[in-house]
Amino acid sequence: MEKRDAVAALAALAQDNRLDVFRLLVQAGPEGMTAGAIADALDLAPNTLTFHFDRLRMAGLATVRREGRSMIYAAQFETMNALLGFLTENCCGGAPCAPDATCKPARKRTKIPAREDRP
Repeated sequence: MEKRDAVAALAALAQDNRLDVFRLLVQAGPEGMTAGAIADALDLAPNTLTFHFDRLRMAGLATVRREGRSMIYAAQFETMNALLGFLTENCCGGAPCAPDATCKPARKRTKIPAREDRP
């Protein structure tokens, strides 16, 4: 993923309703959800939702297909995984991370004692 694509995806997700929509689409899986079901689940007005769908689609995070009179929206998992890969490519000193691996920060941080532990 190129940096400009990552910025576009992060910008699209940097809004409460769009983040909720995207997370719901991820939960729905590749089959997606109708716009009406998403509006009902998130209690959003359909005209507002159209704007959010467009932003997610422009960022490559969602797709839409027509089935009869319904518009079915689905998460674009390839873009989501590419974004996660972009964000973590330098994790663990550049070595690929296993899902259960814990990334260690490059420098140690000193622990500040709790207020009641201070002299």
